[in-house]
Amino acid sequence: MTSLAPDPLSEEDAKLVTLARGARGRIGAAQGAAIRDDMGRTYAGATVQTEHLSLSALQLAVASAIAAGARGAEAAVIVQAAVEPTGAPDAAGLDALRDLGGPGVPVIACGPDGTVTSRWTT
Repeated sequence: MTSLAPDPLSEEDAKLVTLARGARGRIGAAQGAAIRDDMGRTYAGATVQTEHLSLSALQLAVASAIAAGARGAEAAVIVQAAVEPTGAPDAAGLDALRDLGGPGVPVIACGPDGTVTSRWTT
């Protein structure tokens, strides 16, 4: 995983931020995430934490993409209130995204207001 310098968001990435913010906000989750697959379709998810199930928002978005038949991933966004101590997205979510999209998929981390806090690649 590599950290990248902040750049302005493309229109397509801004759409992912909106989807991730919406997924997080609907249930007040710790994280929201959205990915764009290799066909341009988008999938969103929020953190799931129950007694018997625990998924990061990114894991849920990737699982949704795979369940819909996605064969690759172009980009991902994670929106969260608190930045991880390392600044990096959750390792399990990145692993799942790498399983779908291979190495080099861009991942944008944002605060709750959509402000980019960091950029990574799988």
